[in-house]
Amino acid sequence: MSSVNEDLRRDRRERIAKMTPAERIALAEKLGEEGLAAFMSANNMDREAALKAIRRSRRVGRRPSVSADEER
Repeated sequence: MSSVNEDLRRDRRERIAKMTPAERIALAEKLGEEGLAAFMSANNMDREAALKAIRRSRRVGRRPSVSADEER
């Protein structure tokens, strides 16, 4: 017997498999924007501040690099 979660996962995989590459890219961009909006709302930040915070958090624990500055 399969669980509801397994059924939902299978349905999502099948739905995505039927999409064209362009549709998948559009979905990824939409989900990224929704995630950014949620982060902005939860942290009471504007778009630029949220993007800077996300970029900073990606560098935590990494070795410093000359190419990784605040402007990127």
